[in-house]
Amino acid sequence: MASEETSLDMPSGRASYTAVVLMPPEDQWEPIQVIRRENDPRYGVWMPHVTLLYPFMQEADLDDGAEDRLREVCRGAASFTVVLGDFGMFQHASMRRTVWLRPEPPEPIVQLHGRLTATFPQFSDTSRYRSGFTPHLSVGQFPAPRAGRAVEALRRTWSPLRWHVDTAHLITRPPGEDAAFSVRTRFPLQG
Repeated sequence: MASEETSLDMPSGRASYTAVVLMPPEDQWEPIQVIRRENDPRYGVWMPHVTLLYPFMQEADLDDGAEDRLREVCRGAASFTVVLGDFGMFQHASMRRTVWLRPEPPEPIVQLHGRLTATFPQFSDTSRYRSGFTPHLSVGQFPAPRAGRAVEALRRTWSPLRWHVDTAHLITRPPGEDAAFSVRTRFPLQG
């Protein structure tokens, strides 16, 4: 999630209050949340996640077959295991940096993302960066001068987490509010 700014000025059919994500099991959240509580201004809005599609569609449009198409894409994708073992960093045009956990190997997430963007090409924002789609789990934003030191400090204390990814999640929140996202629908990976 290189940029998760919320905006209600989305083009028609798009919404900043819906997303398709991968989430670690809640019993693995605490080490991630310890970092996020201190460093992520969107801590109370987003749960720990890897973004696949964001922004996504208006919630009213989800009932017109979108959930069925999501279910079908996920049904055709196999579950896989990743390790959150190292950190990366995105530079922004501002003097800020986003620090994130790197899921390894990234290929199964990239493949699932590709299947989803082929099905929903109008919501492919996550692949429109110069470097393309980069699977990541954001843990905080830092001023540029502090970001490198923060990554080194996190590396010294971080214990890798193994995560079996067997579900994608459609998450939503009330439009126009700074309320927290919640899971609307789970889609098992069954391929």
